[in-house]
Amino acid sequence: MPYKLAFGPVGHFDTLVAQVEDCDGRIGLGEATILTGYTEETVDGSWALMQRLAAASVGVEAEEGRQRLLREVQVAPFAVTALVTAVEMLQGNRHLAVQVASEVPLLALVNGETASDLETEIDALLERGFRTLKVKVGFDVEADARRLRLIQRIAAGRASIRVDANQGYSVDDARRFAAGMQPEGIELFEQPCRAGDWEAASAVAAVSTVPMMLDESIYGIEDIERAAELRAARFIKLKLMKLGSVERLVAALELIRALGMEPVLGNGVACEIGCWMEALVARTHIRNAGEMNGYLKQAEPLLVDAPVFSAGAMRLEPDYRPQLDPAALQRLARDTAQFLPSAFARA
Repeated sequence: MPYKLAFGPVGHFDTLVAQVEDCDGRIGLGEATILTGYTEETVDGSWALMQRLAAASVGVEAEEGRQRLLREVQVAPFAVTALVTAVEMLQGNRHLAVQVASEVPLLALVNGETASDLETEIDALLERGFRTLKVKVGFDVEADARRLRLIQRIAAGRASIRVDANQGYSVDDARRFAAGMQPEGIELFEQPCRAGDWEAASAVAAVSTVPMMLDESIYGIEDIERAAELRAARFIKLKLMKLGSVERLVAALELIRALGMEPVLGNGVACEIGCWMEALVARTHIRNAGEMNGYLKQAEPLLVDAPVFSAGAMRLEPDYRPQLDPAALQRLARDTAQFLPSAFARA
């Protein structure tokens, strides 16, 4: 089933995967899932950049390589994140270490349209343990409002609802929709207008009956500070791929809370590696349901064993370490590249 967004349905993921290995045989993984509307980066451009950066990193000490890669983060955060997080995993980054088994609650997307379909779907999601539901809007104000009210009635307080417009509304439509929402059971209203339109975000926040959240507007520290200054949102959502590294993600999450807002974390358009890393950070830095559910949408896994999902949550185990499935890569990969020290290349 396609993943419905205001700027078009998503039928597949284009994911760039990085694996790094040091001389002691330690391995780290990273990923970047490129989606038009979330980033200006392209698959082809990111792939070319990652190959250039990977070739230049061969033989370099891990931390020096990580710092070199981060110099490119403003230009291509998604591509850089794939490489840097692979290095951080190899280094044994403290935020990627699990000492005690834990669970990170996830949200689920509601897809149904008719009352009958929605009743069946929502009951099934609740049975699976989900307690936060996401509803996509940004298509047509009246139709969106009717569907949302129907979902509220069916959910009947059994789950919190996040309403996400994915930049789909004009400012006038967004204000009309936001002012007309019945707040019962709704946790927040996410990104109604274009990412760069801060005036629109403030205008919608001023009339919304529920707290606002910004997503596509937020890439780094300056955007977080701007949202706080303009009072354009009560919630700020981050994705690991936008920040460039696990360490930068953690710093940004802490800043959001320090500025009096509440952080939300997770990528619904990502694979197992990125979702697992986000969940590891979420268990210590997030107080609400994680949005790192992209790996549940995959038709085929990239890993030998995907992170365990149980009772509405991703389960994090101390002994779990992601490992790429060579057969899956051979079957699914459009292109691959390998960069080795000269001694190994000659051998």
